[in-house]
Amino acid sequence: MQLSVEMSLYPLADQYLEVIQGFIDRLNQYPEISVHTNTMSTQIFGDYQQVMKVLQVELEQVYQQVPSQVLVCKFINRDLRP
Repeated sequence: MQLSVEMSLYPLADQYLEVIQGFIDRLNQYPEISVHTNTMSTQIFGDYQQVMKVLQVELEQVYQQVPSQVLVCKFINRDLRP
């Protein structure tokens, strides 16, 4: 099953831009998913299992880096890649 995820990360930290950019940069290192970023959100596309594995690993890293944050997500069980 294909999955599309739209995410907006809001770290509650002084250096929030570095946290967000680091998260996006790490997502872009996974060739099995497609990542599209705009000024409002980051969108991830790919196989459900692969996308969820990537998110599990990378979100844990962000949570360890900045314990307080807001993450807004939309999950759609289709490939809505632009």
